[in-house]
Amino acid sequence: MKLSHFNYELPDDLLAEYPSEERDEARLMVVNRKEGTIEHRVFKDIVDYFDEGDIMVFNNTKVFPARLFGNKEKTGARIEVFLLRELNAESRLWDVLVDPARKIRIGNKLFFGDDSGLVAEVIDNTTSRGRTLRFLFDGSYEEFRKKLKEMGETPLPKYIKRPVEPSDKERYQTIYAKHEGAVAAPTAGLHFSKHLLKRLEIKGVDLDEITLHVGLGTFNPVEVEDLSKHKMDSEEYTISQSTADAVNKAKTNKKRVCAVGTTVMRAMESSVSANHHLKPFDGWTNKFIFPPYDFSIANCMITNFHTPKSTLMMMTSAFAGHDLLMEAYKQAVKEKYKFYSYGDAMLII
Repeated sequence: MKLSHFNYELPDDLLAEYPSEERDEARLMVVNRKEGTIEHRVFKDIVDYFDEGDIMVFNNTKVFPARLFGNKEKTGARIEVFLLRELNAESRLWDVLVDPARKIRIGNKLFFGDDSGLVAEVIDNTTSRGRTLRFLFDGSYEEFRKKLKEMGETPLPKYIKRPVEPSDKERYQTIYAKHEGAVAAPTAGLHFSKHLLKRLEIKGVDLDEITLHVGLGTFNPVEVEDLSKHKMDSEEYTISQSTADAVNKAKTNKKRVCAVGTTVMRAMESSVSANHHLKPFDGWTNKFIFPPYDFSIANCMITNFHTPKSTLMMMTSAFAGHDLLMEAYKQAVKEKYKFYSYGDAMLII
């Protein structure tokens, strides 16, 4: 498969600027691989596709307010700093993206807020846009992290042009988010409400969790026509023994094993035993899944509608089958489904 196989025309007005009014009332497209059929439902109807003994695996990572705005010393130029990863807690070193990148040099200082006491110094240029910053702050590590949270805002994706609103803090986060570390939400999970999870539980569906901290690398554009030459950024993930056991039990019993989102799919496919069972794991993955690919763990997947030529669309295509997925996307455009992070959902069975 080549990069050009994943292109399609997406009208701008189908980009979701806001989430659906209620989490579980987004639209749901159901793609049946065996039958080759496409149905149009509402997300809360997902209950109809699961039975007792089936399992859903969720990503419980929590988005932290990763976007900060600072001012450069002397010139006062406004600089956006996007926190990617903490490199060293003791030294308060962070891997960040800065915008506009051309204005920032090693040794520059950035000031955040008038009297926050939060200052950062650029100590390394790692890539054209990336930098390493050392934060200077008189206070304990806990106070420093609290200050970052106060100063930071919800890192909505760049395609959303409107200002961040107070409601985004809650809506750009799954209701089961626990472990802070993601700079982007695992968006398939945004559609689950407490009521919907309760209904699934009552039906006997096993609900389990893994953690994968979503980095911005997931959204890096693919710039090579030959997909085997694309390199994914690494992301940290954890799969517990209890989740692995529950997944393997459902697999053995020929039940539905549903990955809620591409992040869960990547994590599970990164930790497969020789006999195609899920293994517990704590570490990093840079796995890139694109067609053709034989999936070992999940036989069902929930995902949103992804950007043309994105790695997320490639993984979804590997799972659904390329022709069926392209047909589904064609129908989604025609039926005016909403795309991307705050958009509608797809269930692939």
